Amino acid sequence: SPYRTVLRDNAVPTIFDLTSHLNNPHSRHRKRIKELSEDEIKSLKERKIDETSEQEQTNQETNNSTSAQNAVAEGGGEQDEEVLPLTLEEKENKDYLKSLFEILILMGKQNIPLDGHETDEIPEGIFMPDNFQALLECRINAGDEVLRKRFETTAVNMLFCSKTQQKQMLEICESCIREETLREVRDSHFFSIVTDDVVDIAGEEHLPVLVRFVDDSHNLREEFIGFLPYEADAEILAVKFHTTITEKWGLNMEYCRGQAYIVSSGFSSKMKVVAMRLLEKYPQAVYTLCSSCALNTWLAKSIPVVGVSVALGIIEEVCSFFHRSPQLLVELDSVISVLFQNSEEKGNELKEICRSQWTGRHDAFEILVDLLQALVLCLDNINSDTTVRWDNFIAGQAFVLGSALVDFDFIVTVVVLKNILSFTRAFGKNLQGQTSDVFFAASSLTAVLHSLNEVMENIEVYHEFWFEEATNLATKLDIEIKLPGKFRRSQQANLEPEVTSESYYKEVLSVPTVEHIIQELKDIFSEQHLKALKCLSLVPSVMGQLKFNTSEEHHADMYKSDLPNPDTLSAELHCWRIKWKHRGKDIELPATIYEALHLPDIKFFPNVYALLKVLCILPVMKVENERYENGRKRLKAYLRDTLTAHRSSNLALLNINFDIKHDLDLMVDTYIKLYTSKLDLQEEVLPTSNSEITENT
Repeated sequence: SPYRTVLRDNAVPTIFDLTSHLNNPHSRHRKRIKELSEDEIKSLKERKIDETSEQEQTNQETNNSTSAQNAVAEGGGEQDEEVLPLTLEEKENKDYLKSLFEILILMGKQNIPLDGHETDEIPEGIFMPDNFQALLECRINAGDEVLRKRFETTAVNMLFCSKTQQKQMLEICESCIREETLREVRDSHFFSIVTDDVVDIAGEEHLPVLVRFVDDSHNLREEFIGFLPYEADAEILAVKFHTTITEKWGLNMEYCRGQAYIVSSGFSSKMKVVAMRLLEKYPQAVYTLCSSCALNTWLAKSIPVVGVSVALGIIEEVCSFFHRSPQLLVELDSVISVLFQNSEEKGNELKEICRSQWTGRHDAFEILVDLLQALVLCLDNINSDTTVRWDNFIAGQAFVLGSALVDFDFIVTVVVLKNILSFTRAFGKNLQGQTSDVFFAASSLTAVLHSLNEVMENIEVYHEFWFEEATNLATKLDIEIKLPGKFRRSQQANLEPEVTSESYYKEVLSVPTVEHIIQELKDIFSEQHLKALKCLSLVPSVMGQLKFNTSEEHHADMYKSDLPNPDTLSAELHCWRIKWKHRGKDIELPATIYEALHLPDIKFFPNVYALLKVLCILPVMKVENERYENGRKRLKAYLRDTLTAHRSSNLALLNINFDIKHDLDLMVDTYIKLYTSKLDLQEEVLPTSNSEITENT
């Protein structure tokens, strides 16, 4: 029909009453719309086509006239802006650079280190090219005429590409690949920043940085965008962190809606300073927990007690030790079978847990206490084995780890952590659960803090029970109950009354740990964070559990500036609730933000759509589709598979983002623009007698 109603993109749905006109006497005498015949419809269509053609012709004439006027006004300026054709020499140089970039990209994608053999591994008098040169030679031998022509007169022992040039080209590769992701982030507007644990890159500490955003297909993605050199001074780190993200990477932090930091014990306090400094500048960059890290693990790593840091390190080393080989896990299984022969179900459960990365679980400390006897006995068996099943390295490491596990300081620390973190275990588990679990977890924080405050008020009683549990476990493992040696030695020089083990651990462990966890929960779950979590009632399944009696507008005020039509928010939310309350019987309520964002009619609710996108990128929300969480997984794989000495921040980004498209011409043009000119391009890229030459000629 020629009479069509087209909704605008920003239209707000309205609940229409289709029967009210029947009771309105005035509406009965309205003129009816004339029904058109086939000929009339055809005539209307032809008239519309003619009008459109005339309009296009008019526009074309106008554009031509404007272009002609501009050309006259500029006085031939277009000729000056035309790109001059490349000379043969310039074309050859660009082809040469393109070949070099192709090799570097290949090395990055395949995780091939730049350096080949270590210097001390090469016999004297023998020249061994690095991997880059080796690939260059391979490409020449395979028939690359551009490279062959370039190097046919070059000495055998001369470097084809200097280390400086390699570094420059790698930086350009990294920048161009990163820019592809950042372009999508900018198009999405809103994003969150997440950092992972500090890593060693060729002897220097770096922070891996990831970004969360919703792409054009409404998918939440978490992508790796680079490493940031770590600074020991927290204030300097905060400044460099901000400068790198805004100036070097070009992200507008005004659009940052979340920040989260996953770091080990020694770095948490410094990253908290970074978070606070960013919050001062950008109040909407809410400081949250990260969905990939269990709350209890995060809290334990943040505790500023030396004994806790040491214990966490030992636990990680023990877990890594048994994952070295299947034989070690089989050995542990056999010990568990003996110890839990009267509780086979419990034993099988522990065996299954041991095959996973159990140190990151919510109940990691409960598991450790259950496993402790088995771990100690297994390590003792490996260390004292006389059948030569284990090499000296494995046996030696088993001895070291076994000795660490039977230290009373370790036992007390683990037991105290287990008991204190039991109050936050269910809360943390809900935060990593379904969307409805996260929503209701926000309401349970008050109860968690109340319980911890009660523990603090009665710490004498609670600590007495915890210490008794620790001493019983130590007795079971035949471990001597004593104070740490360092404290005993310092106490010998003092004339003060002797301190008991129980009172010592209460003051240095239990009290500071409880106090710290209470404060951390208050800091990480700020008023803004809780408001954001309350907005999860927008998700239809949560609405359903609340009987559609929700009031998101009271919590969404913090995001008003992010909405396309904030004035119509209340009316739109009403329509959103009615839509789901009066849905058909066969229609299921979307259970996640991901499902809600992919609804076919979501664009009819522009404010709801904007709110869901912002909530989705909060680091505390898990990535529903694992396909879009590749950044973190690939980062872990790169760090696991690459020796520390061979790691490169540039090559790492190429390896982790191997599936991102790259523009070789752009890389070449960028290199020429930054590091060469038309006059010295030939000198820069051609090896000469002054080129870098290896020492072993």
